[in-house]
Amino acid sequence: MADTEEKKTIQKEEQQEEVEPSPDVHFEPVVKLDQVQVKTFEEDEDVLFKMRAKLFRYDKQLKEWKERGTGDVKFLQHKESKKIRLLMRRDKTHKVCANHYVTSEMSLAPNVGSDRSWVWNVLADVSDGEAKAETLAIRFANSENANIFKEKFEEVQKENVKLGEGEKKADDDKEKKEEDKKQDA
Repeated sequence: MADTEEKKTIQKEEQQEEVEPSPDVHFEPVVKLDQVQVKTFEEDEDVLFKMRAKLFRYDKQLKEWKERGTGDVKFLQHKESKKIRLLMRRDKTHKVCANHYVTSEMSLAPNVGSDRSWVWNVLADVSDGEAKAETLAIRFANSENANIFKEKFEEVQKENVKLGEGEKKADDDKEKKEEDKKQDA
């Protein structure tokens, strides 16, 4: 009986091997999609710093911290204006969860009960499309990364202050020249 079952399975295998391969079938797509160039608006900027972190924002109405996203926080310097901004995008979706210039008004404060997170206030965060004041907190994997971020944050802050002073001086010089021209006329 076992011999007859083996013969049947061998015959089935031989029949399957004898089947001719089907011709190569090709279907035209119903909708043709053109390749789209995606702009991140980071093309004119250099990355000065990049580190993985989790971002939170403080909800004043509910009086609690809300998670904004997890991803890479970056300091980006514009190639022409040399201004530096903080940008953070969520993993996978790449949605912006923090986007603002690092100004002299900001100060990093340690988050209560954690040596690996920092809190700061932003006057104009544009991550949602419109500028609004936010209280943000960022948490890193360990305290070493948090301290590296703080050092870089303060360094970037000083750079932006220098740039702001240079722009102010240039504006003052321009106004002075215009006043001199008016007085000469």
